[in-house]
Amino acid sequence: MRVPHLVGLMAVDARARAQAQGLLLAAPDRPDFHLTVVDYVARQYPQPGAEVPRESLVYVWFDLGEGEGGGGVREPRVPRPPRGGMRRELDRPGDAFEAING
Repeated sequence: MRVPHLVGLMAVDARARAQAQGLLLAAPDRPDFHLTVVDYVARQYPQPGAEVPRESLVYVWFDLGEGEGGGGVREPRVPRPPRGGMRRELDRPGDAFEAING
C-alpha cells in the first residue's frame, strides 16, 4: 500500500486518513498526539507515495523543527539591493474620488 499525503491536514483528519489506509501514526513531537485535533501536519515520514506494508508506522510532525520555518525575513535587509536602474516618479497622493468625478 502507498503512504497518503498527510502534510497540511489537521491531526484528526491525518489520523482518519491513515486509519482508512490501514496505517498507524506516531508524532515524536507530541506525546499527547491522541488528543491533538486542530494542529496541522508540517512533515511526514515516509514520504507520500512510498510503498509500505499494511499497519506500518508513519511519523508526523507538527512543528517544522529547529532552524526551519519561523517568522520570515525581518526588514531592513542587509546588504541593500544595488542602486541604479530605471525609476519612475509616483503621482502625488490626492483625493481618492478625484479621478472618478473629474
